[in-house]
Amino acid sequence: MDPALLSLQQRLQHQFSKPALLTRALTHRSASADHNERLEFLGDSVLSLAVSSLLYERLADLAEGDLSRVRANLVKQDTLHAIALALDLPAVLRVGEGEARSGGKTRPSMLADALEAVIGAVYLDAGFEVAARLVHRLFEGVDISPRMQAVARDAKTALQEWLQGRRMKLPSYRVVDTTGAAHRQSFEVECSIGELALAARGSGASRRAAEQSAAAAVLAQLQAKKS
Repeated sequence: MDPALLSLQQRLQHQFSKPALLTRALTHRSASADHNERLEFLGDSVLSLAVSSLLYERLADLAEGDLSRVRANLVKQDTLHAIALALDLPAVLRVGEGEARSGGKTRPSMLADALEAVIGAVYLDAGFEVAARLVHRLFEGVDISPRMQAVARDAKTALQEWLQGRRMKLPSYRVVDTTGAAHRQSFEVECSIGELALAARGSGASRRAAEQSAAAAVLAQLQAKKS
């Protein structure tokens, strides 16, 4: 096996008995017909259940609705992208020449999808318990607390309320980039607040999702300034 894939297995702390699963999990549809989209579909469900069990254990006092909001915050693209980078997935992701030239290996949506595919591959290779332990390890460095349920609310609404409470103009949103095929596009949106000379970008599978991501990034900057 490729040394880079052997190294990835060490970071995952899982040795594949069926190495072809890992190869497929890291293969984008632009590189091969044997790509990772079905594994991504499976991994998304495994991830959701594993994170749910983690939150059930750690946040025993939170109600169901709040747990759902925390889970949404944990399994969103930004969080998965950060974990994928920590695993150095860009170094092993297989993409076609066109995607490589357009920066596909570093695209947040593509890396988040690949991470879900890897989780799906581990599930097929060794079962749910092993996959769940992997998910729990991946989230060890993530600060999981009841505060996350507030962060996970609608970021655009939260930002609008923050500005209105200070009698400021509403933020502006503009699409700065659109990539991917028509049926699987990724949007990058910039959210800016002119009065504060503040701007941040976010990405998502739809313009709305990208706007939410950008608004959340602006809120994070405002919170950092406050602290």
